[in-house]
Amino acid sequence: MADEHGIEVWSLVREFKDVKAVQGINLRVEPGEIYGFLGPNGAGKSTTIHMLTTLLPPTSGTAFVAGHDIVKEGPSVRGAIGAALQEAALDPYLTAREHLRLQSGLHGLNKREREERSVELLSRVGLTGAADRKVQTYSGGMKRRLDLALALVHRPRILFLDEPTTGLDPQSRNALWAEVARLARDEGVTVFLTTQYLEEADVLADRVGIIDHGKIVAEGTPDELKATIGRPTVVATPKDVAQLGAATAILERFGEPTRAAPGATAVMLNGKGDLADVLRALDGEGILVDDLRLHAPSLDDVFLAKTGRMLEGDEEPAE
Repeated sequence: MADEHGIEVWSLVREFKDVKAVQGINLRVEPGEIYGFLGPNGAGKSTTIHMLTTLLPPTSGTAFVAGHDIVKEGPSVRGAIGAALQEAALDPYLTAREHLRLQSGLHGLNKREREERSVELLSRVGLTGAADRKVQTYSGGMKRRLDLALALVHRPRILFLDEPTTGLDPQSRNALWAEVARLARDEGVTVFLTTQYLEEADVLADRVGIIDHGKIVAEGTPDELKATIGRPTVVATPKDVAQLGAATAILERFGEPTRAAPGATAVMLNGKGDLADVLRALDGEGILVDDLRLHAPSLDDVFLAKTGRMLEGDEEPAE
């Protein structure tokens, strides 16, 4: 059985008619750890989190969340966790303060505790100034922060966040990152975070699991996963796009071709030279470049190597 503050998943499967959305995954999240669950839409991330929060029964297998079996002890699981899922269940006609009072009342806090906890959480998520405005006037970032506050009302030891920053502007995203990191660091909260953003996992997660087509294809710390790629990449952007082919041929002397932005060419170095060698070779052929850089392995490279494709959400959120 898992620690009362951790998560253990055993051979978890979920089928929808003829589709296996989750195909027998196993994982463990240690108490106080931030676990990043990476994958594109349809990979099985949300299905997994719905099973772990007892919103969806598994077809087979099980998991222990906060020491409770998700199949046999659903009410105990729900009492021990907080969850902020993709769609915030907020009433547009209530204020943030009213939402928090209602939520804390449902969790059995007395009147004094409700007021104190509401004030504390509004301050923590940066909504004190907007506490008495109706939620229908809130931006997407403000709604996400309120949803996080509601998930924390009863001081859960395990927090599930399902793509919490999708569509947020950078400022709102960074504010939410800071609060999640603080919860784990200062309060020992265990966080299970699903995301499409590689940067988010790299910044926040102690460990990362990559899921693709319902299977975990890689797992480890961000640094461990990057180390599996091992070799840096050289990226060159010729001044004259007509020389792109020639530049590519030169770079291929030093490594294997890899993806690059339009107008650029790139190789993963194979030990036959470094950035200075590449530059000398380009100069020797009279190829001028606007940009030449050495790119250290990233989670983006790991995802591409493990799945053969890019992560659709790996881009800046919309303003």
